[in-house]
Amino acid sequence: MARPATDTSFSLGKPGLLRLWRMVCNPSPGRQGHALRMAAGCTVTVLVGEIWQVPDLAVPALVTMALWQKDRVTNALAGVAVNILIILLLAFVYLWIRLTLDNPMALTAAIAGLSFCFFFLGSASKLKPVAYMLGLCVVFGLIAIDQVPNGELITRAILYVDLFLAVPGLVMLVIGLLICPSPRTIAMQGIAARLRMSAALLCGSDDITQERATDLLREGASGLLKSLKMARLEKIWAPEELARLEQAANASEGLLSLALTDCLPEGAATREPPLSLIDALNAAADQFEKGICPESTANPALSDGQPPYQAMANILGMLTVLPPEKASEKTNTEEPKSGFFAADAFTNPDHTRFAVKGTAAVMLSYFIFSILNWQGIHTCIITCFIVAQPTMGEMISKLTLRIVGALIGGAIGITAIIFAIPHFNDITSFLCLVFVVSLLAAWIKTGDERIAYAGFQIGIAFYLTDLKGYGPTTDMATARDRILGIMLGNFLTYAMFTSFWPSSAFDGIDARLRTIVQRLGKQRDAVTEADRLAQAANVQEAVSLAERQSEYAFAEPDHIRADIEHLEQLDGLFHEAEIISAALLDPAARPHAETRLAHLESVIS
Repeated sequence: MARPATDTSFSLGKPGLLRLWRMVCNPSPGRQGHALRMAAGCTVTVLVGEIWQVPDLAVPALVTMALWQKDRVTNALAGVAVNILIILLLAFVYLWIRLTLDNPMALTAAIAGLSFCFFFLGSASKLKPVAYMLGLCVVFGLIAIDQVPNGELITRAILYVDLFLAVPGLVMLVIGLLICPSPRTIAMQGIAARLRMSAALLCGSDDITQERATDLLREGASGLLKSLKMARLEKIWAPEELARLEQAANASEGLLSLALTDCLPEGAATREPPLSLIDALNAAADQFEKGICPESTANPALSDGQPPYQAMANILGMLTVLPPEKASEKTNTEEPKSGFFAADAFTNPDHTRFAVKGTAAVMLSYFIFSILNWQGIHTCIITCFIVAQPTMGEMISKLTLRIVGALIGGAIGITAIIFAIPHFNDITSFLCLVFVVSLLAAWIKTGDERIAYAGFQIGIAFYLTDLKGYGPTTDMATARDRILGIMLGNFLTYAMFTSFWPSSAFDGIDARLRTIVQRLGKQRDAVTEADRLAQAANVQEAVSLAERQSEYAFAEPDHIRADIEHLEQLDGLFHEAEIISAALLDPAARPHAETRLAHLESVIS
């Protein structure tokens, strides 16, 4: 089967406009439910904020959208973690308020120091998913001191920081448990989607189906395995069943890889489709979609004219068969546990430089909005924490998405102020508006990583435009100022990160390629089929990261990155690794695949 065709009408190495639109429309597994639940969570946050009269309600709303998770266990853990962090943050903020009260210089130094710490944690620690949100809330809480009467400074500032995180944390804990599915359900839906997609490819598919299959394959099995890890915390599922689901997660990735790649002999796609294999794949998918983990699956019998599909039939036969205990122990000992900080956190200057650039963007935004005494553009400070990216390629690639998202969200917010909000008679109408716009933003945010930023920016712009104080606003000046603040924050962050110590995405591609080859070597040397399938899933994730890094490098100016030919050669090596990984799953093609892997190892050595 040929590699999926891609749209290159936009620019070489980047998704074309048609490709981006297909990402927006792609009904990937679980996307609709995830988006609906995220929109519901954001709407409940707004409702609670209205009841408690939380100031700057846009902040807890966007925190909810940023931290919302797919399943109930991860949501609950995130909600509990956020509420625990509140205790530390309150003591932290209280200390800094006491030190900086009525002392503008001390306040400025505190904002700079805290910004640096949170940006550093976001770059060099496991706190990356929430470090920027925590920094946003703490720094914005300190800045909010200037906006309240002197007699209430400490109380109000602490209350702001408390509510900015407490409300999202409680909503994620309570509402998440009520409306989110079990992580086991999420994992089974992912397995079923891969089986169903494999059957569709064997039946014969168009370029769009192959494109979606590639995106699904590149996700790897880590997301499914993390869901199963969370499912163990529920203590309501049999450990043996969860172990069989882990095997099914890796096996479904292997089946999809064999169905998609062109490692099969030439002309195999034109032969008669293996109907027994297709039926068996669909039957297994049906069971997983119903929440049933079969103890075994049928090993379909293939005719003499269908030997290329025998490897898929063998994998399907062991779909939920528990691997040997020794293989499981080996897999567990191969990957050492990492600490809180990255291995190079205090030796790699890039982490420090990233923190310095982020802090500079925040401080410049703070100075501009303070000198102009233009309180309405305080959103520039919030934006700096949200849009920072480590490499120049990522900044350039995602800048368009940020601007487009902010303009769409701002346009929706202004349109609502003019035509909708003046006609609302109660909070129900306003909450319906919040839900609809949040659903649009959540749908895009839960899509491919290449478009997720645009969805988040739509939500940010809308919340910051239409949520003023603790109620909807009809003030056009507020919408104008906050959109200008967002655009100013985007511009200042982009300027800082691309002007000082610009870090090229190309610098990390060689390391990505070495990781791919190392994982291919582990797949080749695996003792059992279960280990081999697990390593093949890891290879797909490594290829996905490498391809994304290559896309960012393509987006960089000529004086920053390598030449186009070099990047094209690397892209060809990624595709070669993809083919080798699939071939290693086929006993008949494995000797040839090992030869090709040896050649690939010699190329990068």
